[in-house]
Amino acid sequence: MAEFKAGDMVLDVDEDGFIQEPDKWNEKVAAALASGEGVDSLTENHWKVVNYLRDYYLKFGVAPMIRKLCKDTGFKLNEIYELFPSGPAKGACKVAGLPKPTGCV
Repeated sequence: MAEFKAGDMVLDVDEDGFIQEPDKWNEKVAAALASGEGVDSLTENHWKVVNYLRDYYLKFGVAPMIRKLCKDTGFKLNEIYELFPSGPAKGACKVAGLPKPTGCV
């Protein structure tokens, strides 16, 4: 298993860079993961998506369907891609510290 460094933390990640221990996630980890996804700084809109994903995951144990993410956050799919160029499943879920969603390639 690979390792990812975020400041003084070292986290285990899978082959696609998703952290394996979501409970070790914090805002510094999110910023470091975002940088690896081509997002230089996390804006209020980024955090709206990230916090929604984290809350949903903590409540249901899975990432939400993309349609639900868009409906509940009010962002259109193209806006999610503007925020997270690698997409809602790969980029946004990774930054939110979720495990790799099922069906994510």
